[in-house]
Amino acid sequence: MSDEQRPSASPEPGGGASGGPERHGPERHGPEPEPIRFFGTTWLHHDGGYGLRRAGVAVGSLAFAAAGAVVLRFAFQGLEIADVGPFVGILVVAGFAICSALAFRRTWDGFVRRHDPAAAESAADRSAQSLMFIGFIGSLLAYFCRSLIEAPGEKLRRAEYTAARERYERRRGARTGNPGARKSRPKNRR
Repeated sequence: MSDEQRPSASPEPGGGASGGPERHGPERHGPEPEPIRFFGTTWLHHDGGYGLRRAGVAVGSLAFAAAGAVVLRFAFQGLEIADVGPFVGILVVAGFAICSALAFRRTWDGFVRRHDPAAAESAADRSAQSLMFIGFIGSLLAYFCRSLIEAPGEKLRRAEYTAARERYERRRGARTGNPGARKSRPKNRR
């Protein structure tokens, strides 16, 4: 196949023609920023409606947390109608409060450091998923609080991206005879 007949690379973020994260082209060199849920890569330069997206995430997560609290109130009213007693009511409220606090902390920690991918398969992580499900209000409140400061996870992604760019620049500058930096010259043969 000649160069004119080859399909061009996919314009999707993080994916090229081979499906890998590398892109090849005159203006695309080095590591690519990792997209963030609801923000894509707009967090890098704070463009593309970044401010509106942050406001939307803040309002949306707070609205969903409020809706979740209303649903939990209906559930608690169901317990009162069933007349299960004050002890069960206190256990339910305490259980949701503790799970919400744990979910808040776990979500907040996910914004400042990466979770270990090897631990994702452990039994402890599977039980933490059920805590996150029960304490969904805490997780939504963590999104709300973090979106007031930045895009949730932006600080972590920015630090990783900056470190990757620095490593790339050091590697690129340290190489001698870099074929990508040289222009091809036709050889004179006699």
